Amino acid sequence: MERTVHKARGFRSAADWDIKQQIRMTARERWAVAKQLKQRAYGSNTPDVRACHQIK
Repeated sequence: MERTVHKARGFRSAADWDIKQQIRMTARERWAVAKQLKQRAYGSNTPDVRACHQIK
């Protein structure tokens, strides 16, 4: 994930830039970023949350 810095002059400008940045990303790029952020927050060995809903 490439870090990008953008200094905005106001909240509205920052919000607009954030939306435009997300629109420019492909679905695969957004998925990769979400996966990397999840690993940073929860580690790489986390249980699947869907496992608790499986019928045994």
